[in-house]
Amino acid sequence: MRTTAELRADARSNRDQILAAAQEVFRVQGVNVSMKDIADAAGVGVGTLYRRFPDRGALITAAAHSYLSALSDLAATADRESPTAWQALTRILRECAELRLGALAAAVEPTLHADIRSDPALTEVRTTITDRIADLTTRAHTEGALRPDVTPEDIARLMTLQIYATPTEPYPTAINRVLDLLLDGLRP
Repeated sequence: MRTTAELRADARSNRDQILAAAQEVFRVQGVNVSMKDIADAAGVGVGTLYRRFPDRGALITAAAHSYLSALSDLAATADRESPTAWQALTRILRECAELRLGALAAAVEPTLHADIRSDPALTEVRTTITDRIADLTTRAHTEGALRPDVTPEDIARLMTLQIYATPTEPYPTAINRVLDLLLDGLRP
């Protein structure tokens, strides 16, 4: 018989698996994918999915919160580990492209647009990201590394950039080429 701590760890693991699978499936197929497809991708039963998330809206909201929290952590790490604001911004843009966050944002944001702005948990994490990007943008301007007409809103839009790779081109190659062009265009 499993202990309560083991059950909690198992439940937490199932929840994390479901959220990771939901984010990946949403990126590829959108938010209207069947709950069974998400459960299958997570390697759990549909009953387990519904025990954690009673309906599609709850799952989408949790996936959005997880996505925004990860984005906030990514931005905080880039800021902390980069010697300049410019390098932090370029790291954030590169990591967002590598993680295909634009595809997830395109799938989730239209469904949750009002919720993201009214749910306190979502609003708080979104505000944290917005404030950090605004600070980095201001500092990059001060460094002289970022064109003065580029706004924090511009950077936020670029964080949701979706990059197409041709069937014969590896995705990392496409990311590198597009970001090299993009970053060059952001320089003064």
